[in-house]
Amino acid sequence: MLSRTRSCHPAISSIIGPLYLRICRCTYSTKPPTSELPPPRLDYRNISENITSKSLNVLNRKARLPHDAVATVARSYSEWKRISTELNAKRNARSAVGERVRRSANDTERQAAISEASKLKAEVKELEATLDAAEQRCLLSALSLPNDTHPQSPLGPEPAAVTLSTHGPGPLPADIKRDHVTISEHFGLLDLKSGSTVTGTSWYFLRNEAALLELALTNYAMSIAIQRGFSPVITPDVVRSDIAVRCGFQPRDDADPPRDFRNSFSGTFANKVYSSLNLPLKVVGVGHAFRAEAGARSADTRGLYRVHQFTKVELFAVTAEDASEDMMEEMLSIQKSILEGLNLPFKVLDMPTEELGASAYRKYDIEAWMPGRGTWGEVSSLSNCTDYQSRRLHIRYRPQGSASDSMPTRLPFAHTLNGTAAAIPRLIVALLENGTIFNDESEIVALRLPHALRPFWIGGKQRDIVRWDDASD
Repeated sequence: MLSRTRSCHPAISSIIGPLYLRICRCTYSTKPPTSELPPPRLDYRNISENITSKSLNVLNRKARLPHDAVATVARSYSEWKRISTELNAKRNARSAVGERVRRSANDTERQAAISEASKLKAEVKELEATLDAAEQRCLLSALSLPNDTHPQSPLGPEPAAVTLSTHGPGPLPADIKRDHVTISEHFGLLDLKSGSTVTGTSWYFLRNEAALLELALTNYAMSIAIQRGFSPVITPDVVRSDIAVRCGFQPRDDADPPRDFRNSFSGTFANKVYSSLNLPLKVVGVGHAFRAEAGARSADTRGLYRVHQFTKVELFAVTAEDASEDMMEEMLSIQKSILEGLNLPFKVLDMPTEELGASAYRKYDIEAWMPGRGTWGEVSSLSNCTDYQSRRLHIRYRPQGSASDSMPTRLPFAHTLNGTAAAIPRLIVALLENGTIFNDESEIVALRLPHALRPFWIGGKQRDIVRWDDASD
């Protein structure tokens, strides 16, 4: 396995930089990202020994890579090993010649040995440079590969997703009168015109009860996660591009910059070693996510469903390598608890290979019924990234308390998971479209909201448009 124990900031910039510029050329900078971390440590041997299966994995995931991407890694690794073997031989030869210089019996013998040592020194220097270049080629090609895929993940595009479970009340009939934009205009909840004037299309202002609803949803989701053992944290919304790339960020186009505060969670654990006794590490945070592709699909451009910026409550966990699948189910149970408390119809999907991000080994999506849109809409997702991110970020742990007294020759890499506890705008869409109350003339008269949000509601009763579904108001 290729690795360097020393931290090499210029080297990592030259390795990650070309990859970043190739997959994420931001409009505001052309400089390769700097790094505070040592180079990623990837398992080249495993890649080289499983060319066929990993090539099939790339194909199944429709990764935007050349057909021989995996084979290129294997070739680069073989070349690195060949050069490394030759370099070691030259170094050994130089050491032997150095010993001859010290033990030379006369000047003639000494000068011959010095001449040979000088030649070997130049050869070693040249091979070291060649080895560094080969290592960078190997790392660059390997960094572009996606994670492995869970054997139970469905094959194919989005329609191949498998419904694992359904929850909540029966879905209301699709009804254009329940469109959240129409409802928002009626009550003065959503100001898209001002958002467009101030910032641009697909930006918005939440007003009145919609603003209060965002606050209530945020605190409600945070409270459930904290009750389940997740520690609260407020993170930066912006991360170094180096961190984003190491987390597996691969944008859809050149105008799509690093955009999700969840990458800052991963970064907080970077380049650290944890005791296995302290795992799992579980955090929940609130911040903003940014999307460049708002408006990319015409059916989803209306209102709040697909916007450039939105508030999100995010779950993140670090586990031992044998505990991530159990943690995924634990995090899913939290997501389901949050949505069940909101009394929304929703379903859990096991997402197919073509819908997996580069870092995801397995991904669950949760979709809620939105009768005004007449379809299900994604409101949450959950990914097990196994050691994909931790190998790039150097998140490791020290096994302790095992039956064996022997320690591993290398510290194992932890597994990381991330999941959405609450994507606020889409939950607002679902709550408005499912909770709007009409009178006998089909006129909008009020909003029915779940009682689970009432303890977190800070508004008064100036307009008296909210009805709580506990029938106590």
